Amino acid sequence: MAPVFRRRINKRKMKRRLLLILFLMLLVFNIDTISRFFYPFPYRDTTTYYAGIYNVDPLLLAAVMKAESGFNSKAVSVRGARGLMQIMPDTGQWIARQLGEHTFHPDQLFEPETSIKLGAWYISDLKKEFNNDPVLVLAAYNGGRGNVREWLSNMSLSGGNSNIDQIPFTEPRHYVRKVLLYYRIYITLYR
Repeated sequence: MAPVFRRRINKRKMKRRLLLILFLMLLVFNIDTISRFFYPFPYRDTTTYYAGIYNVDPLLLAAVMKAESGFNSKAVSVRGARGLMQIMPDTGQWIARQLGEHTFHPDQLFEPETSIKLGAWYISDLKKEFNNDPVLVLAAYNGGRGNVREWLSNMSLSGGNSNIDQIPFTEPRHYVRKVLLYYRIYITLYR
């Protein structure tokens, strides 16, 4: 091989290596920015406000919204849950009555503030019932508080992070894992 040709190949390799190093440096120094793109925190002020009122970690609420609706306020599940917090219309009606709101309409669940307010209250209520156990609270949020009570009474569930595998149904088990993962990510990015 001619020396000139070798120099061109070496220059190309060196340029590629430098570009790779530059890319990796940008990635390392902007990892928070990049991560926040994939794990945003929209409605932060509203979430923080209602989290404070109902004594719930706002980052947990953000993790629930990310898992439930991907922050789509118009989301509707196959089962009919609505809004950011994916609250069922009947549950929304019940929560509104608990809060003394007698003019509630299910379409209000599409309003971010209403969805966050009702979801924060509901999680707070579940925290009281299930002794602030995040596994039980999230399992009840997803699978229903009645189911979690039954699992506890049948001794098929005792709570605690180490007992996620005890949740008898696949969907709530995966849901709890997903929300707790998102919660750890949100803690890392926003605390």
